[in-house]
Amino acid sequence: MAEVKLPATVRTDFGKGASRRIRRDNRVPAVIYGHGADPKHVSLDGHALWMALKTPNVLINLDIEGKKELVIPKEVQRDPLKGFLIHVDLLAVKKGEKVAVEVPIHTEGDLAPGGNVLEHILNALPVEAEATHIPEGFTVSIEGLEAGHTVRAGDIELPRGVSLAVEEDAAVLQVVLAQVEAPPEEEAEEGVEAAPAAAPAEEEAAASEG
Repeated sequence: MAEVKLPATVRTDFGKGASRRIRRDNRVPAVIYGHGADPKHVSLDGHALWMALKTPNVLINLDIEGKKELVIPKEVQRDPLKGFLIHVDLLAVKKGEKVAVEVPIHTEGDLAPGGNVLEHILNALPVEAEATHIPEGFTVSIEGLEAGHTVRAGDIELPRGVSLAVEEDAAVLQVVLAQVEAPPEEEAEEGVEAAPAAAPAEEEAAASEG
């Protein structure tokens, strides 16, 4: 698992106005939780943090004005339109400590031919792993799978020291048949047949007007 070193600055100003000023300086406000300690408010370089967060569950070695702190991201807030970082919650961890995380699921291979479609029931697998040995992702082969096949959490091979945080029979991936849409000709015919049904109502309206 990759470890990224980032310098952090202690924050003393809070509120929306202070956060906006921090972001104007291309920095991101963050809060560090964990181990029963009081939350620590810091700010991080925006670009460096954005690059670090490209790795899921990245382990970040913070240098908080000379003091070291290991953290992993727990909640990342982004601007819904532009996508830039707004705020980050960080969880303080220690080497050897187990944490609950969600690890991305990737697939490889091709489904069996015949209009089969793969549905992702879970995009990430909840597991418990050592904070310094969190897998970056799990790869699942879907080669030749046919409609009706379900990949369950217990089917995914986990590295040593990693355990499931969900039931083994929890569905992760499912293969289904693609929905076949009605041909345009049939839709048009249905529209033509439906028109006469309105005639009696029109006749009644005409009679009442007369």
